[in-house]
Amino acid sequence: MIRVVEAKFVTSCTSKENLISEGISEVAFLGRSNVGKSSFINALTNHKNLAKSSSTPGKTRLINFFDIVYKKDDEKYSARFVDLPGFGYAKVSKSMQAEWAKNLNYFIKNRASIRVFVHLIDARHPYQEIDENVREYLKTIQRGDQKILEIFTKCDKLNQKEMSKLRRDFKDALFVSNLKKRGIDKANEEIFKSLFE
Repeated sequence: MIRVVEAKFVTSCTSKENLISEGISEVAFLGRSNVGKSSFINALTNHKNLAKSSSTPGKTRLINFFDIVYKKDDEKYSARFVDLPGFGYAKVSKSMQAEWAKNLNYFIKNRASIRVFVHLIDARHPYQEIDENVREYLKTIQRGDQKILEIFTKCDKLNQKEMSKLRRDFKDALFVSNLKKRGIDKANEEIFKSLFE
């Protein structure tokens, strides 16, 4: 059984000028505002309030870093989770959005420590153009030592027929429910394997 046994908030950064130094393998979480990113990180780490979700979708423009420790058998493995700002409908000016995009783009492309990209998608809206764009973008910048995991959240909101279609259309994806804690162990396993095996 692979699980997170320690997790702590390290720092928040606003721009490429004040980024935390590299040196530990990182897992970067991306997703539209309101996809359940904070809840997913909390579920993975088994900490209720580790990642704070904003009441206003798209409001969080910080890159948040969390140091975590996985345990497998009796060995411990250190890694870092990086919670990236949600993209989508932030109620801010165009220039502000452009600034975020620039910082985010710089971080994603130039951060050597990122070993895994976790692209979170709302299972109720699986075919959004914005997610297709992220999918294509990640493929264009993906290095040989990086893995992309697609994970659909809020799967408890779908009926069986919708769920079957989703599994058919996205064969390599993982499916989770933060609320019902479904698929969380499997997600942790895949993240761990991508980092350490």
